[in-house]
Amino acid sequence: MRRARLIVNPKATSTSPRTRDVLIHALRSDLTLEVTETTQRGHARTLAAQAVDSGTDLVVALGGDGTVNEIVNGLLAHGPGPHVPQFTLVPGGSTNVFARAVGLPDDQVEATGQILEALRDGRSRRIGLGRADDRWFTFTAGLGLDAEVVAAVEERRAQGRRSTHSLYVRSAVGRFFGGTERKDGPLALQVPGEDPVAGLFLVLVGNTSPWTFLGRLRVDPFPDASFDDGLDVVALSRLGIASTLLAAGQILTPNGRVPWGKSVVHRHDLAEFVVSASHPVAFQVDGDYLGVRSRVGFVGVPDALDVVV
Repeated sequence: MRRARLIVNPKATSTSPRTRDVLIHALRSDLTLEVTETTQRGHARTLAAQAVDSGTDLVVALGGDGTVNEIVNGLLAHGPGPHVPQFTLVPGGSTNVFARAVGLPDDQVEATGQILEALRDGRSRRIGLGRADDRWFTFTAGLGLDAEVVAAVEERRAQGRRSTHSLYVRSAVGRFFGGTERKDGPLALQVPGEDPVAGLFLVLVGNTSPWTFLGRLRVDPFPDASFDDGLDVVALSRLGIASTLLAAGQILTPNGRVPWGKSVVHRHDLAEFVVSASHPVAFQVDGDYLGVRSRVGFVGVPDALDVVV
C-alpha cells in the first residue's frame, strides 16, 4: 500500500472531528496513512516538507485554501521534481477555490470517494503553479485593495468572527469607502518587452479560473486563466465608484468575458512579470495576507505539481 500523510487543520471552517474520523477510516482502506494535525500558522508547510524528506508517496490536505497553500509551499521548498510526492485534498474551508478548480466536489465524503477512485485508477493531473518571489500560490495573488480586504477579514477572524462570504463583502465595502487609497495609484505592472503600466490601484494575478466564489457564484476576472497556461493579470487604474461598480459587475457576470473599459488592464498567459509600488502596499496569496510589499516578481511554473483527482 502507498504511504500517505494526511495533514489536518483542526480549525478549518467546515472540518469537524467526526467528519475527520470518517475520512481517515475511508483513506486507510487504500493507504498506509499517517495523520498529523497543525497547531499554528505555518505548521502545515513544515509537515509537508517532512513528508518530502521521509519519502512519502502522497500528501493529503484536510483544510481550506490557506492550508493547501502552506502544504504546497512545503512540498515545493526545493522546487518541482521527481522527489515531490503526489498531492490531493479534501476541502475543509469556507470557499475551497483550489479544490473546485481541480474538479473536486465540495462535499467531503464525495471528494474522498473521488480521490480513492483516482488512486485505484492511477489517475492524476500535472498542473502549473504561480510563484510570487519565493512563495508558491495555487490560484491567485494580489496587491492593493483585494489584499487589504483579506487583511481586514483576518483581523476580524482573530477577534472571533467566522469567515463568511458576507464578512468579505462588508470588509470590501468598508475598505473601498473608508480605507484604501483612491487618488493616486501606487502600483506599476512591468511585463518584459512592454512599457510599464503605472498608476494602478490593485493588481489581481490568476493561475486558474475563477478567482474566488461567493457561495456558488463564480467571481471571475480572468476566465481564460488555466493551470495549463501562464499567469493572467487584471488591474484597475481607477477606483471611482462608477468605474469600480462597472468592473465588479463584469467580474460577477459569468459570460466568459474579461472585464473591459478604460480603467481595466488585462494580460493573459504571462511567463513572468513584476509588480512594483511607490510605497509598501498590502499583498496576499491564495487568500492569505502576507503583509506589505514594494516589489513582487511573479513567475508561472508549468507542470509544477502532480495532483490526484
